[in-house]
Amino acid sequence: MKDQIIKKIRGKLDKLDDKILFIIKKRSILVNQILSNKTKKKQIVDRKRIKIILKNIKKKSIRRGIDPRITKGIWIAMIREFVKYEYRNFKKK
Repeated sequence: MKDQIIKKIRGKLDKLDDKILFIIKKRSILVNQILSNKTKKKQIVDRKRIKIILKNIKKKSIRRGIDPRITKGIWIAMIREFVKYEYRNFKKK
């Protein structure tokens, strides 16, 4: 019985993962648009912007009852990977 409940919940997680992937794709498109407007590699990392993003995510997480340590870790990882992506793709257009 418990195994069926776990299986059902995991199915919901899988569907949610598909939605997250769709959102990441949309974010990738926007990152590409920003990257195409950068003329210098030093523009890739904007520490002030990153600080603002993390501050806003913390506030929104608390307001929505989400542990902000979870969202901070997710956003830091996502930002780090998109920064690496930008470095790999800078001027490859």
